[in-house]
Amino acid sequence: METVDLIIKNANELITLKGLNKPRTKKQMNNLSIINKGDLAIKDGIIFDVGKNLKYKSERIINATGKTVMPGFVDPHTHLVFAGSREFELDMKLKGFSYIDILKKGGGIFYTVKETRKATSEKLFKESKKRLDKMISYGTTTCEAKSGYGLDTKSELKILNVIKKLNSSHPVDILSTFLGAHAIPKQYSSNDYVEKIINEMIPKTKGLATFCDVFCEKGFFTNKQSKEVLEAGKKYGIVPKIHADELSDTGGAALAAEIGAISADHLLMSSYSGLKRIAEKRVIGILLPGVPFSLMQNNYANARNMINLGVPIALATDLNPNCWTENMQLIIQLACLKMKMTQAEAITAATFNAACALKMNDVIGSLEKGKQADVIVLDCPNHKFMTYHIGINHIANVIKKGCII
Repeated sequence: METVDLIIKNANELITLKGLNKPRTKKQMNNLSIINKGDLAIKDGIIFDVGKNLKYKSERIINATGKTVMPGFVDPHTHLVFAGSREFELDMKLKGFSYIDILKKGGGIFYTVKETRKATSEKLFKESKKRLDKMISYGTTTCEAKSGYGLDTKSELKILNVIKKLNSSHPVDILSTFLGAHAIPKQYSSNDYVEKIINEMIPKTKGLATFCDVFCEKGFFTNKQSKEVLEAGKKYGIVPKIHADELSDTGGAALAAEIGAISADHLLMSSYSGLKRIAEKRVIGILLPGVPFSLMQNNYANARNMINLGVPIALATDLNPNCWTENMQLIIQLACLKMKMTQAEAITAATFNAACALKMNDVIGSLEKGKQADVIVLDCPNHKFMTYHIGINHIANVIKKGCII
């Protein structure tokens, strides 16, 4: 009898998400490929076998009777590295101040930029590691992390280097994104700052960023400026992503389709024609329901409409000082309760489709032979229970690359 490193036995539901190795759309998002009373065998950090009544020897066995086993969560949109919390803004929100109002009063992104610029790399590393520890405790095994709280070359590179160090030292795998075009520093005109991003910042991100992102929004970066930045990134081999149509319809979704972005994120205000274009181009729509929840807004992205159009949907926390959560379970719950996604759609969006949004679907996002053994065990009798019993952490075990965390 062959020996393996770890066996997970008798899962009430073993959610494999086995199937198409491309972003899932429409009815495909409801197919979790569940094995009842399923087993999973792991060897050398890789999934060795998946099925029922597997016969292998192992010194480590997890009895998953009555539990749900599934791929680790993938969080494809975070602002992980920052300094300076902004809990003082909650009082302003409760009094009815908008995001733009708070920005004008010295809060918002520029407060975080000021604190992040002051912070040492050591401080940023220490605080971000604590966030990663929380993320993995809630079941996130891979995430994306953006720069964007530096807004000058030195500080942006400082953030990217912290992300690189975190990725090399923490169990969570991190994909890095350059977001120098997050806001316009007060000493620059928008066009001058865009020139600085293109000619000075982007060339220095080589080896530090996989993706390039832009906050395409009224009062920030225009559609034309966003295109210029993303095209410049492509020349350096950096894959485009875009913050699209969060506060207003700026045509960000259509731009994502035009430029060949891997994802368009937020999409609260996107037009029907914009959404149709990203559906046609299979641009992944990353939805962030934690944002309107944190801002106490009633306007959530129309996930149902997007899914009907054929947009492949992913979910993410948007972890940042304005939406501070490391918990993908909460995001799945909000997706169901506020955006009317089914539990199966939300799980697909938080695992396989999220992996596609990071170009990692060949490695993670489903439990299949040969894939990396990133697995979570939930103390839930089935996948629907996670969105039914809210406000707690359902994690019983987290396995990253075959190691029990």
